[in-house]
Amino acid sequence: MAGFVSYVKESFDELKNHVSWTPWPEAQRLTVVVAVFSIIFSLAIWGVDTVFSKAVKVYFDLIAG
Repeated sequence: MAGFVSYVKESFDELKNHVSWTPWPEAQRLTVVVAVFSIIFSLAIWGVDTVFSKAVKVYFDLIAG
């Protein structure tokens, strides 16, 4: 158990004193970029899915007669 406590203390010290964190304004800007890209990508996938589902429906309507 002492090893685990030591590990947590050393990890906290590493995060606090040795990690270089992205400046807050840049982190906010990058978060917005990721959110916008995610929305655009999800709309593109939705569009492709809609087109393919309609194409498959037309195909099966044709072969069913």
